[in-house]
Amino acid sequence: MRFLALTLIANAPDPVTGERVSTAERFREVVDSALEAEQLGFDGFAVGERHEWPFLSSSPPVVLSHIAALTSRIRLFTGVTTLSLLDPVRAYEDYATLDHLSGGRLELIIGKGNGTAQRELFHVTPEDQWERNAEGYELFRRFWREEKVTASPRFRPELVDAQVWPRPRQRPVRVWHGSATSRESADLAARHGDPLFSANVTHPIEPYAGLVRHYRERWEHYGHDPALAVVGAGTAGYYAARTSQEALATYRPVFASRLAFQRQLGLEPVFPTLEDFVERSSALVGSPQQIVEKVHRYHEAFGHTVLHLTADASGLPQKEHRASLELFQSDVAPVLRREIPDPPFAWGPASPAPTDD
Repeated sequence: MRFLALTLIANAPDPVTGERVSTAERFREVVDSALEAEQLGFDGFAVGERHEWPFLSSSPPVVLSHIAALTSRIRLFTGVTTLSLLDPVRAYEDYATLDHLSGGRLELIIGKGNGTAQRELFHVTPEDQWERNAEGYELFRRFWREEKVTASPRFRPELVDAQVWPRPRQRPVRVWHGSATSRESADLAARHGDPLFSANVTHPIEPYAGLVRHYRERWEHYGHDPALAVVGAGTAGYYAARTSQEALATYRPVFASRLAFQRQLGLEPVFPTLEDFVERSSALVGSPQQIVEKVHRYHEAFGHTVLHLTADASGLPQKEHRASLELFQSDVAPVLRREIPDPPFAWGPASPAPTDD
């Protein structure tokens, strides 16, 4: 099994202290988290893309390029690239550049994105966002593989023998499809033989497991080898301590603050108590053994071989967050690496760097 640390670069007030750091300090925290993830042995670091408050993650390629310059091993993910909002030509140019700057360490997780505010900002409607996502990916995919592209898309001007530069380092880059609530992303992933990444953070397991089952069914429908279908899955929260009692006691104020914030926004919490949250959500809160057992339970439903944890302290004191990540790498990750297989592809550049463009 492989492990990612993920951030959406939220910059709301701290859920426990109520304090909010400056924008510059928040970006420094993200870079420090990426360096820490590489130091601790995580396999990947992912930066999300959101275009609304309280997120600062509107430009993942810029953030990841900076991280690429300061790291050497860890793979760099987006989580997700919102192709429903972006011109696929510009998105290709940004990520092909990042592919070179990172030495071929780039992987993309794409999706339509969430949030009414960012849809309105880019004049995307609920009715056309899935079509935009699929069309954007079809073009993005072609740019990565073809020297010249001719197409008459619906949502951007016509292309006639269009050439886009630079040509990529990885040919092709690996693209995962983020899936949260709808079958469209799962079907698009299966059609192209791409891996799926289940968001798996808001509800109990069953809706997400249903989408994973649909992905595997469509994968076979499109004629792919069932053994090569790959699934990743997210987590709703993470905190490990030597005992479950210590973990719950430390995490309780964080959960209480999140619950209060949800109610302030007029949202009815899906998990009304910490105990319910730990039991029924994808959150990994407890002792190392409890966390190993829970990942195995989810693996029975998903068959996933990649798992993401939050890179952010999210209300925990920074020292305790670091200690919890260290405990994950010392007591949890080695067990899961032994007991759950890796994805059936090399964890590295999809192909060697070309000798010329």
